[in-house]
Amino acid sequence: MINNNPYAWINESLATIHRADWYRCVQTIHSRPGATVVLSGQEVINFASNDYLGLAGDERLKTAAITAVQQFGTGSTGSRLLSGHREIHRELEQGIASTKQTEEALVFSSGYLANLGTIAAIVGKRDLILSDEYNHSSLKKGAILSGATVVEYPHCNTAALLQNLQQYRKNHRRCLMITDSVFSMDGDLCPLPQLLDLAEEFSCMLLLDEAHATGVMGDTGAGCVEHFGCTGRELIQIGTLSKALGSLGGYVAGSSSLIDFLRNRAPSWIYTTALSPADTAAALAAVKIVREEPERRSQLWQNVNYLKQLITENLPNLKLFPTESPILCFQLSSAAAALRAGKHLRESGIFAPAIRPPTVSTSRIRISVMATHELGHIQKLVEVIKSIEELDHKV
Repeated sequence: MINNNPYAWINESLATIHRADWYRCVQTIHSRPGATVVLSGQEVINFASNDYLGLAGDERLKTAAITAVQQFGTGSTGSRLLSGHREIHRELEQGIASTKQTEEALVFSSGYLANLGTIAAIVGKRDLILSDEYNHSSLKKGAILSGATVVEYPHCNTAALLQNLQQYRKNHRRCLMITDSVFSMDGDLCPLPQLLDLAEEFSCMLLLDEAHATGVMGDTGAGCVEHFGCTGRELIQIGTLSKALGSLGGYVAGSSSLIDFLRNRAPSWIYTTALSPADTAAALAAVKIVREEPERRSQLWQNVNYLKQLITENLPNLKLFPTESPILCFQLSSAAAALRAGKHLRESGIFAPAIRPPTVSTSRIRISVMATHELGHIQKLVEVIKSIEELDHKV
């Protein structure tokens, strides 16, 4: 019998989400971004932020944003091609291209839109996409949107990727390999040099999402391309302005012909309002700070290494995922256990989220280290995690 209410399925689906301990809701922050924040009236040490360099609350970014609003207003009013282009958009693109050492760059209104628009523009129904199984949602959705044949390979498994290339590449016009550089829910890095070698051997394009690497990885903060010594090799680099750069928006960096093509064919750039003046100016200020203040990145890595040292010394039984980034995750036995651990952390003054399916295959607590964390913040985090181990031997 057909239910007369066509929306009844929504409540049924929500009930299923609750039963699986997959339900999510927002938590209100009442303070500016930082190493500590006020969360629903409680001051907590913030290990939930992607503000790796602590720039989201930097006075220089705020001043740049305010100045841009005073000069250009609050909105861009239209797409870049129609009425929304400002000179600061080009200045930001030039700054990103200079940092990435590419010929050109193009700024989108978000990193998600950059992935959707770029992937959909450069491959289609006659083409093949090979995608790491742990890729971010924006990469996976962009692949679906493109209409190309999509084959997922096991996480960072270049042997399996090679087999897929040998099996499928010859049957398609173009091939695009897509991967995160830093995997946001694990903290590990893709095997970029090997991926580039395979791309060249099989005449494939390679699209690399540097969202969690920009400003963080490499000697100058240019990302994993720099970290692995691959600067100058041909590929498509995508990233965000909303994490280490403390603003909002996304970018694509690559050859001048690629960027010119995207200006004419990327639907999520052509048909959306340009990034606001405030966000653009703040991101431009952040790009300059990353270049001029390498000590911020040095402090971040000191904090990361200190946390790893304390975990090794005090938490030998912790199931820590392999990581080469400021993202550290430890595994729990179930979604319910992750929720209990997150609740205990919160009650103890630590803000570190429980990550559960379907976002990831196994439940975990995700810890994000910032340059602005103090040693005492990191010490307290380890003390509280140790108390979780004592409370729940399943950690």
